[in-house]
Amino acid sequence: MAFKDLLFPLNSYPEATPVAAIEGAVGIAAALDASIAALAVHIELPHVGNVLAKSLLDLPGMIAAEREKSEAGAKATIAVFEAAASRRGVAHDHVVESCPSSQLATLVTELARMRDMTVIPVGEESGLQHHVVESVIFGSGRPTLVFPAAAAAVTPAAFDAVGIAWDFSRPAARAVADALPILARARTVRIVTVTREKTIPTHRSAAELARHLARHGITAILDEEDAAGRPIGQALGDYAATHGLGLLVMGAYGHSRLRDFILGGATKTIVSQPPLPVLLSH
Repeated sequence: MAFKDLLFPLNSYPEATPVAAIEGAVGIAAALDASIAALAVHIELPHVGNVLAKSLLDLPGMIAAEREKSEAGAKATIAVFEAAASRRGVAHDHVVESCPSSQLATLVTELARMRDMTVIPVGEESGLQHHVVESVIFGSGRPTLVFPAAAAAVTPAAFDAVGIAWDFSRPAARAVADALPILARARTVRIVTVTREKTIPTHRSAAELARHLARHGITAILDEEDAAGRPIGQALGDYAATHGLGLLVMGAYGHSRLRDFILGGATKTIVSQPPLPVLLSH
């Protein structure tokens, strides 16, 4: 089944989503021939009932101004998104919601469960965005595609060369299954296993995955990448750059901490600073 229904969360506060990131998300939808829905959220700020605060600092007025800033940011980003999608001929719509910043990740995750995939740009200063990404990856039950917020616009040829980070694990298998529509469209698919970084507890061969993909009409190249002292995330990024990949498919790892998840090493590296578009599944 192809990806036909994408979700794209927009930031409106404290800073709006950059134009380059909006262009990137629309480009991904164009490359996949998918419809994309932008989610704009008005951030609700708390009311202040303290008399002293009202009289000396005019906190209610300050909060009202910040609310207006959030609403204006949402309106502006929607306009940029709609213009970009129309220019590229991409089917699109938008959703407007309201919630406190503490509930943003939950809101995005709930809506992500009713889409084929969520695409999220990640920049250098993306503390809240990282929390949203983690929540969607581990809570939506759907794949998540993260990409560099400042990257050049994605073209239809972007996913011609796709890499699979393969370590024989359950998350990696889930990611491959989720990415099959993209893999089937790619001109080149490479299966890469990073060696000499961790013990991989299996007696199976990556060639067995290649045989499975062949049943779907997908021809894959088998590779190994020596970690050579590098973290897995860095090794995968270097491999992607060397082979000109437009997309990396990988499983997402996390360690449960009550209701939250702490990202595993390779996942944390990729999610914090994605070197290219990365499709993650858990």
